[in-house]
Amino acid sequence: MQFSRVLSVVDCHAEGESGKVIVGGIGQIPGETMFDKREFLRAERDDIRRLVLLEPRGAVWHNANILLPSHHPDADMGFVILETTEYPAMSGSNAMCVATVLLETGIVPMTMPVTELVLEAPAGLIRVRCDCSDGKVLSVRLVNQPAFVYHRDAHVEVEGLGAVRLDVAYGGMTFAMVHAEELGFEIAPSEAREICEVGEQVKKAASEQLEVEHPVDARIPGITNFEMMGPLRHDAGVLTARNTAVVSPGRCDRSPCGTGTSARLALLHAQGLIRPGELFVHESITGSRFTSSIDALTTVGPYDAVVPAVAGQAWITGFSQMGLHPTDPYPQGFTVADTWMQEFSLLAG
Repeated sequence: MQFSRVLSVVDCHAEGESGKVIVGGIGQIPGETMFDKREFLRAERDDIRRLVLLEPRGAVWHNANILLPSHHPDADMGFVILETTEYPAMSGSNAMCVATVLLETGIVPMTMPVTELVLEAPAGLIRVRCDCSDGKVLSVRLVNQPAFVYHRDAHVEVEGLGAVRLDVAYGGMTFAMVHAEELGFEIAPSEAREICEVGEQVKKAASEQLEVEHPVDARIPGITNFEMMGPLRHDAGVLTARNTAVVSPGRCDRSPCGTGTSARLALLHAQGLIRPGELFVHESITGSRFTSSIDALTTVGPYDAVVPAVAGQAWITGFSQMGLHPTDPYPQGFTVADTWMQEFSLLAG
C-alpha cells in the first residue's frame, strides 16, 4: 500500500484531555525558536494540523503536539502545539503529555525517582519535574511562563445575556473569565453544551469590545478562550475551585486546563486571594484535578505577573501510524456543525 504521508503518533491524555504526540514523520521544520517553527507550520504546513485533528481522523476534542529538536542550549526537546482552531503559545495539559511520552517511550532517559526536563514551547522554556516509579511518570510539575491580568471587572454586552462582568487574563493563552454563579451554572457535565454556547458568545463579545494585545509579542493572539470559574472553597485548608475552559470552536476542556489554571492564579493574586507558595487545586468539569501554586512574582511589560507552577498526571493510551493515501478525498479533513458548532469553511477552508 502506497502512502503519501505516514506519521508516528503516541496517543496520550492529561487528566482526561487528549494530547496526541507526533514523534515521527514530520521532517525538518525551519526556524530558530519554537515560536518561529509554530509560525512556519501555521503559515506553510497547516495541512498537518488539519490532517491530524479534523475528521475523519480527529475529533473536536483532540489536540496534538509535534516533537521537534530545540536549538536552545538549555532545552532537552521542543514541541509545537496543534489545536482544532489555533496554534497556542502554551498548553499545560499538552506539555504534560509531551513530558510523559518523552520519558515513558525512552526518547529522553528516565531517572527515578525524579527526572528534570526543560522543554521549549512556543511561549518559551518550560521547566518540568517528573516524579517517576517503575517506568511510569506519576506526576508532571511544570513551571509556566509568566501569567498576568489584562482587565479586571470589565463589562461587555452579550446578545441575549445583556451586560456580563468578566476578567481577562493570560496564562499561555488569553481567557475571558466569568464566575459561573453569575450566569446560573454549576459547571456540571450535563451543562457542557449550554456552557459552550454561552462561552463562545461571551468570548466573541469580549474579543470585540475589549482591547487586548500581548505586551511583548503582538503575534500572540488576544482572547481565544473562555473560562467559567466556580466559587472558591477550602478543602482541608487548601484553596480549591472548579472550572471549565471552553476551547474553540466550542467544547469543554476535559482537564482543569493548565493555561487556564495559570490565568486564574494571576487573577487570584491580583485579587489578593493567594500568595506565592500557597496551594491552589483546580478541578475540571470531569472531576480531574491539577495542583498549582505561584513560584515567583515578576512583570511582563506594564503588567504585574506571577510565575505559575501546575502539576498533573498523563497516561499513554496507544500507538499508531497515521497514513494518508494519495486517493483519500479528505487529505485536509473536514468539519460538520453538529459537533464543531461552526461552518466548515471557518476551520478547514
